[in-house]
Amino acid sequence: MLPPGTEALIELAFREDIGDGDHTSLSTIPADAKGAARLLVKEDGILAGVELAQAVAAHFDKALSFRIYLEDGASVKKGDIAFNLMGPIRSILMVERVLLNFMQRMSGIATQTRRYVDAVEGTGCRVLDTRKTTPGLRGLEKWAVRLGGGRNHRQGLYDMIMIKDNHHDFAGGIANAIVAARDYLLKNGKQLAIEVETRNIDEVQQVLKVGGVQRIMLDNFTPERMREAVSLIDGRFETEASGGITLATIRSFAETGVDYVSVGALTHSVPSLDLSLKAL
Repeated sequence: MLPPGTEALIELAFREDIGDGDHTSLSTIPADAKGAARLLVKEDGILAGVELAQAVAAHFDKALSFRIYLEDGASVKKGDIAFNLMGPIRSILMVERVLLNFMQRMSGIATQTRRYVDAVEGTGCRVLDTRKTTPGLRGLEKWAVRLGGGRNHRQGLYDMIMIKDNHHDFAGGIANAIVAARDYLLKNGKQLAIEVETRNIDEVQQVLKVGGVQRIMLDNFTPERMREAVSLIDGRFETEASGGITLATIRSFAETGVDYVSVGALTHSVPSLDLSLKAL
C-alpha cells in the first residue's frame, strides 16, 4: 500500500522534471507511437519500488501498462529484468527518470537493510530504522526498509514519546521527564509508547526505579556494557541498541540479547541501486 502523501510526491516529481514539457520527446517522437521498455537490474541487491513505479505510470498516463516479472522485496542479480513497461513512447520517456529515481533510492535502502538483517540472523534481534531520512521521502524510505526485512522505529515525533538525552537534561533528570510524559499522555487522552534513551548503567537504573515506560534505549554502549544492561533490565522492558553501530559490529550487539538495534545508516547515507529503463 502506498504511504500517505505519495500521490502529491509523484505530482511534485513530475512538475520538477517536466516543467512545461519534455521538448526532446515531443519533437522527436510521433504522438501516436507505441512501444515498450524493460527495467534492467545492473547490480545485485533487493528490488523495491515496483508498486510505486506502477503508481507513477498510472498517475502520468493510464494508457501505460506493466508486465511484472519480479516483485518488491525480491533478491535480484545483475542482468535481471524486473518488468516491461508498454504504451505511448512519449509517456514511457517522460516517466522514465521519475520512476528510476524512486526505485533506485528505495532499492538501495532495501539492499542495505537486508545486509543488516542478515548479519543478525539467528539472534532474535530486530533491525530498526531511524528518523534520519530525506525530507519529504520518509514514507517511501521507511517502506523500503520494510521491504528489506527491517522494521520501522517510528514515523515521526507524533507517534511515540521518545525521551532522548536532551529531553531529560532539559527536564531536570530522567525521573522528571518520565513522570511529565505520563502526565501529559493522561491529560491529553493519548496512548503512546514511551521510550527513554540512556547513556550509562546509572541512567538505566534510574529508568528501572521510575518504571512506566515500554522501551529503554542503550546509546553508545559497548557490547560488554550492553550485555550488563540487558541483564539488569531482565526483560522488564524492551531494549534497543543505538549509536554508531555498523555492519561490521551489529552482530556483537545483537548477541548481547538486546531486542532491537536501530541503524541510521539504513537511510541517511545509502547508495542507490543501479537500475536502467531500456527500449525493447
